[in-house]
Amino acid sequence: MLLAWLGALCVGLSLGLLGSGGSILTVPVLVYLLGQDEKVAIAGSLFIVGAVALSGGLVFAYRRTVHWRSVLYFGVPGMAGTWVGAWISKPVSGEVQLIVFAIVMLLAAGLMLRGPQTAREVPVEPPRRSRLKIGLEGLAVGVLTGFVGVGGGFLIVPALVLLGGLPMHLAIGTSLMIIALKSATGFVKYLEVLGDLDLAVDWSVLLAFTALGVVGSLVGRKIGKRVPAAKLRRVFALFLVVIGVAILGRNLSELSGTEPAPPVTATAETAALRSDE
Repeated sequence: MLLAWLGALCVGLSLGLLGSGGSILTVPVLVYLLGQDEKVAIAGSLFIVGAVALSGGLVFAYRRTVHWRSVLYFGVPGMAGTWVGAWISKPVSGEVQLIVFAIVMLLAAGLMLRGPQTAREVPVEPPRRSRLKIGLEGLAVGVLTGFVGVGGGFLIVPALVLLGGLPMHLAIGTSLMIIALKSATGFVKYLEVLGDLDLAVDWSVLLAFTALGVVGSLVGRKIGKRVPAAKLRRVFALFLVVIGVAILGRNLSELSGTEPAPPVTATAETAALRSDE
């Protein structure tokens, strides 16, 4: 359990330091350290990361470092996409969701390793970008959020910088508010999905994780002022590669291990018929 609580602190640290990466850690912690069902863990991740992101986003909003127009153009399509992603996840097995999750984790690592040169770009006058492109990006990231429970900050921040023309300090605060909106929408839909599957979230775990995550985010913001973001991003990216490969390998083996099940059942039924004769 101690490792799980440390994981919750790391979720907040990631969001406070980088404005992303929280849900990349939350799902593995809930599944592998607390033994939760994959779909329950994904729903819980949406709640935890959304709440922690909101607490951080409000601080950025107070400092007037949230670009509300981008929240509108990116966040509203993202909320719709999250709803769709949660809806289409219902018939999909938890193993498949975690395989997609691991692939997303490796993609996140790749983007973070490439990120520093983009992060230093601070345009004086942000160029006008296509609202349609920003909206489509928000929709796509939203579907991903709903399907595997990732907040998508590692995709949102680069998109806000490259497509929205925002400086990095604005992109991080804006990303946190978008994550909060999308996560809330996905969590509400997931409660319906879990109800149909006779599953439920553990509120005591969610609230404890959220509290630790908020503390971690506050610490992360203070550390972020002293430690170069590029170094943090590289270390975190390498960590994601290790965890992503482990999750991918484990779930691919579990998925392949379920394929021989029908012949075993048939054999058992045949044996039963012979005993009756």
